[in-house]
Amino acid sequence: MGPVCGNFLYLHKQINVAVQKPSIPKGTRDFNTNEMVRRNYIFDVVRNVFQIFGYQPIETPAMENLSTLMGKYGEEGDKLLFKILNSGNYLDGLPEAVNGMEASQTNRQDTGSRLQYLTKHIAEKGLRYDLTVPFARFVVQHQNELVFPFKRYQIQPVWRADRPQKGRYREFFQCDVDVIGSNSLLYEVELAQIIDAIFSKLGLKVLIRLNNRKVLAGIAEAIGAPDKLTDITVAMDKLDKAGMDKVTDELVERGLSYEAIEKLQPILTLEGKIKEKFETLTAFFKDSEVGLKGLEEMKTVLLFLKDLGLKNKFDFDITLARGLSYYTGTIIEVKALEAAMGSICGGGRYDDLTGIFGLPGMSGVGISFGADRIYDVLNELNLFPEAIQSATRVLFVNFGPEEEKYCLKLLAVLRKAGIPSEIYPESAKLKKQMEYANRKKIPFVILTGLNEMESGLLTFKNMQTGEQKSCTADEIQKTLTW
Repeated sequence: MGPVCGNFLYLHKQINVAVQKPSIPKGTRDFNTNEMVRRNYIFDVVRNVFQIFGYQPIETPAMENLSTLMGKYGEEGDKLLFKILNSGNYLDGLPEAVNGMEASQTNRQDTGSRLQYLTKHIAEKGLRYDLTVPFARFVVQHQNELVFPFKRYQIQPVWRADRPQKGRYREFFQCDVDVIGSNSLLYEVELAQIIDAIFSKLGLKVLIRLNNRKVLAGIAEAIGAPDKLTDITVAMDKLDKAGMDKVTDELVERGLSYEAIEKLQPILTLEGKIKEKFETLTAFFKDSEVGLKGLEEMKTVLLFLKDLGLKNKFDFDITLARGLSYYTGTIIEVKALEAAMGSICGGGRYDDLTGIFGLPGMSGVGISFGADRIYDVLNELNLFPEAIQSATRVLFVNFGPEEEKYCLKLLAVLRKAGIPSEIYPESAKLKKQMEYANRKKIPFVILTGLNEMESGLLTFKNMQTGEQKSCTADEIQKTLTW
């Protein structure tokens, strides 16, 4: 063995020692080609419906200034923001006492203050938590370029420093649709129609739950705790997962009196038809103007929806709170009826989110579709169409150089017609080429040998049924056209 070869082997061994096991952060996922075909199917359905209803696309950066994000998602949401360290030596300029302080030297409260102080100085940006707050920032920043009411959709990933579990990821795609610059409740109705259209196209049965933050404000007012609205809604938002006892315990911890909780409990357990719920709440809100206003708005939306004959069910759910603090009117949440999964779509009305950025009085309403959860539900229920299992619709078998030339011309014709097609790259054994088609779930195969080239009739095989027949190129093109 020569010195060059010996050195190479030595270097190779050294590199192998340093190689680490490949991994990705918890709460994130890789998607292979088949999975991406399915995800793109969801995005295509969603995008198509958004456009049919007159919404136009925008995009915003993955990171925003922390000043844009902080304080918009409530106490719980702020804790889940991924913060980005400033570039360079981010510790420069910090007072020495803070720079070298150990957490063990301080009590819990001091540690919290120290972290807040540190964050201000070492991290000025964060990954976006959702698409709504960046949208509000976008509207204010570009207000002179927009026509109001402004209808936009946005399909991009978001990040949350959450505890990973089923249906909950740290990186996931949201498909948002919002309209800003109008108070009209017709937009709430339109969003419900969009929800119904998208899930009908996806073949997924859902329940559209509706409530109004003014109704929740009225409840807080009626039980004598108007200043505790945020505490009540944060606790109520956990009712489905935690149950009434734990919600009650949390309300006590948040400072609600036992008298107020006693008045609240019958409302949280209120059941029956929508009409009966309205009757009970109208009496309950006799001294609450804001509660009655919320009921009036809810009634308007529900009457419109009743007359539109949606394919999916909808309900007025008094316990629906949605923890995000910027909602002010209608709130919406969607759940799959045939799969155990949390909310797969949600949103609501926000009256002054742009006011934080210097443009007050700009009411908006929007919803967000959780693409990753929708993917998981469709996968679990086996609802993806068979036709989208492969990006390629047809494979040309390769029999040799002459056949390759002939097939390349046919390939060009099919591709020009918009039919995804490919040719096997070498004249391997037929069994190997067929296995390739099966593993990639390519539904059709075309076999073109010398006989086919002379006759002009190609052998066209359906890989699912095993049926094969002789066809002209035009006949195959018509069969393969979507």
